[in-house]
Amino acid sequence: MTLTQPDPDQPLPVPRAPHPVIELRHVVKTYQMGLVEVHALQGVSLTVERGDFVAIMGASGSGKSTMMNIIGCLDVPSRGRYRIDGVDVRELDESALARIRNRKIGFVFQSFNLIPRTSALANVELPLAYAGVRARERRQRAAAALEAVGLGDRLDHLPNEMSGGQQQRAAVARAIATNPALILADEPTGNLDTASTAEIMQIFSQLNSQGRTVVLITHEAEVAAYTKRIVRLRDGLIVDDHRQTPTHLPPPRTAPIRAVEAVS
Repeated sequence: MTLTQPDPDQPLPVPRAPHPVIELRHVVKTYQMGLVEVHALQGVSLTVERGDFVAIMGASGSGKSTMMNIIGCLDVPSRGRYRIDGVDVRELDESALARIRNRKIGFVFQSFNLIPRTSALANVELPLAYAGVRARERRQRAAAALEAVGLGDRLDHLPNEMSGGQQQRAAVARAIATNPALILADEPTGNLDTASTAEIMQIFSQLNSQGRTVVLITHEAEVAAYTKRIVRLRDGLIVDDHRQTPTHLPPPRTAPIRAVEAVS
């Protein structure tokens, strides 16, 4: 799918009332594979309130990647309704979807997706540049985001000069730099060792403790243990939705590490 860069001059729709960050209602996603219809999602409904920390789990083919793509506005439902931060994606064209991705969602991927031969600071500045933030403010906010994840001394380092854990921290800094409504992480610890996994999950826990909404896709039970809620998919359906900790309380496994300040 080709992603359109957001137009910073175009405003986003303004929600009229308080609303969940994620609201899926009877979402169906069907793909045509030759003569065969593949039913990736079969009527999924899910609400994620502001400040929640949710793990979406499931085996290969369960529909979790399709759900992530829809939540991240990288794909749209075949049927049903999806609202993000009060905005109904059915009413948006590709340009508006690009603005949603840039301004309301902070993405973190398994493979980091940092630009080679580009400093950590410049990588974190990128979504701010797409959003039309001026250069001086862009640098300040990117530096603050890197400082927040413990990389204040790595601003000028290239990705190949950082460990895997440091690269993922830089990716998290990029995700929070625009102060999004949602942090969406797809297998964010899949390429990390045990120590780096714990480090990244503590950062997510700290961000959630500060009020940020986090949804992550994972197949690792030890990663899901850090979250407040575990949603399990099977054959395109939600088969279990287990809350570990109330939304308004801190995550269950938050250690007293350095404070991670929100970037406004």
